[in-house]
Amino acid sequence: MSINILVPVKRVVDPNVRVRVGAGGAIDTNGLKMSLNPFDECALEKALQLKEAGHASQVTVITCGQAHSQDVLRTALAMGADNAVLLDAGAAAATLDSLAVTRLLHAYLSAHGDAFGLVLCGKQAIDDDTGGVAAMLAGLLDWPQALDASAIVAHGAGWRVTCGDDSGTATWQLDGAAVVSADLRIAEPRRVSLPNIVKARQKPLATLDAATLGVTLTPQSRIVELRDPPARQAGVKVVDTAALLDALAAHRVFDRVGAIA
Repeated sequence: MSINILVPVKRVVDPNVRVRVGAGGAIDTNGLKMSLNPFDECALEKALQLKEAGHASQVTVITCGQAHSQDVLRTALAMGADNAVLLDAGAAAATLDSLAVTRLLHAYLSAHGDAFGLVLCGKQAIDDDTGGVAAMLAGLLDWPQALDASAIVAHGAGWRVTCGDDSGTATWQLDGAAVVSADLRIAEPRRVSLPNIVKARQKPLATLDAATLGVTLTPQSRIVELRDPPARQAGVKVVDTAALLDALAAHRVFDRVGAIA
């Protein structure tokens, strides 16, 4: 199998940075370290592994944003991606929602015909945790989909994908071009070496004006309120198991799960 894999990525606040809601009711990212979304990083690693195993000929990374989003694309190129594409949305980038991003990706894929045989992305971004792009993109493309994948292997003319959640695990056979969203378990991202960072500067990074794709970027959703989670209350120490059971019964924990105390 020799196909091209498209890996959509997003620039987010580094997962090791603690964010706070400002006085204006929004998170100010000025001065904060930004990085590649961890779920997308794992998806990219798996795409690179599929290429190295001979199941793909090229890996392309793509993001929607502004010029500063080139830093995460360069990181992806340093990891081993062959080329990168920035869909520059200009001032509209600040209000892009999942549907707008999906429409941009769909327009890009439609303009490139059968160039790609697999879209492999992270299952969600750690900033908004929406996790809707993969499913919506599959719907617009009319491609088979597998969400929250923990494993993917080439199988015949398609892909065999293992997906799992709290309710269990399922294995799906996707024939032909497909959209797959990846969990963190799908692959451990490789370390980026200094020589590869230097080489990444020479790899192609194309910038495409999002306005040329003819997509309406007006957001269909809005944030009503944003606030910090409530402070965690101190726990209760118990002296033995009997006291623990009494404390659980007092909080009616067993009632909430349908059990009888």
